[in-house]
Amino acid sequence: MLMTWKKTLGLAAAAAVALSMSACGGSGDAAKGGAAAKGGTENVILSVWSPQEDQGDGSWLAKMEEAFEKAHSEYKITWKNDVVSEGDAAKKVKEDASAAADVYMFANDQLGALQDVGAIGELGENEAKQVKEQNEESMVASVTGTDGKIYGVPFTSNTWFMYYNSSKFSADDVKSLDAMLAKGKVSFPLDNGWYIQSFFTKGAGLTFFGDKSDDASKGITFADGDEAATAVTKYLVGLASNPNFTNDAEGSGLGALKAGDTDAIFSGTWDAENVKEALGSNYAAAKLPTFKVNGKDVQMDAFAGSKAVAYNPNAKNAKAAAQFAAFLGSTEAQKAHYEMRGIVPTDKSLASVIKADDHAAKAQMEVISGTSILQPTISAMGSWWDPAAAFGKGLVNKEITADNAGAKLADWSKQLAEMKG
Repeated sequence: MLMTWKKTLGLAAAAAVALSMSACGGSGDAAKGGAAAKGGTENVILSVWSPQEDQGDGSWLAKMEEAFEKAHSEYKITWKNDVVSEGDAAKKVKEDASAAADVYMFANDQLGALQDVGAIGELGENEAKQVKEQNEESMVASVTGTDGKIYGVPFTSNTWFMYYNSSKFSADDVKSLDAMLAKGKVSFPLDNGWYIQSFFTKGAGLTFFGDKSDDASKGITFADGDEAATAVTKYLVGLASNPNFTNDAEGSGLGALKAGDTDAIFSGTWDAENVKEALGSNYAAAKLPTFKVNGKDVQMDAFAGSKAVAYNPNAKNAKAAAQFAAFLGSTEAQKAHYEMRGIVPTDKSLASVIKADDHAAKAQMEVISGTSILQPTISAMGSWWDPAAAFGKGLVNKEITADNAGAKLADWSKQLAEMKG
């Protein structure tokens, strides 16, 4: 891995200097110690993990480190920056917990693993308040452990939404999946467990491991009963048979969009540039539509998670580490992250700074605020993916029909209820 040592001496760039002082004040009970309380300047070494794209001269991380130093004159900081992506944080910690960074970014589905090895610190009162004020409830929940305590500061969300061809569908059309299917072609990954649940959460009360999604003993259930779930299954049988529907398997939807063979796909911000290239001036994105079951409109819900900043409670300078973690997740830091790298913020107050033509960012924030559910982080969630994909494949392959939908759903429902880790 590329490692760089950097001691920041200059002042921050103007945009970074504007960072909120409130994001880096006292750290509550998150960490104890530090010479600042005794007066004078404390020499501090902070090791930081972040993705490659955030590092280097003039990068987002460099500017945030400069701004933090300016806001904290009680510290004389030597920065030790190392390249570790959010998705690799838990893996690296498990390899050698003693070598884990003082401050790092992580995908929230790793929270349990990081807690197991004692490498993630509980936020103090001030930082926890910051997280609650900045974020939607689902984002707060994404960094909340099974003990009810908050362990990270979210800075971007992870979810999916809809891209569409605006020459085929109007802004009103895309509010309803059925209206879209009546006018054009739609591609959706029906045999993917990350997507198929979107029909069952509100359609049949699909619930993962209890009300708070943290009790494996509760299993995965249809709270509204198998009858409601069967009605949704019959809708999906019709969807799979609709000539205007195609299953998006392994990215085939994007290819179809480029070829003009479909007019809408469901994906996330990672596909934004590819979709822009495919649709040109007809590029558009929107939150998830509704679908109609038994004469009633039902809202689709996407799984959602977050990427967040955490501090290591074992750090030699844990207080400064906790403060810097909160600083990296502050409103102004998220604003700079978006402006410099296009990282869509979770901070609710930043909706107004999203560029007018950044349709994907707007759609993602709308999904997080209104049409998403938290993806459970407990290990028992691993039991969902394969059976969900298999059920979807049964729909796509026409093995599940209107006539046997009840029986097939009952079998699946029984299987899910028994999945307790």
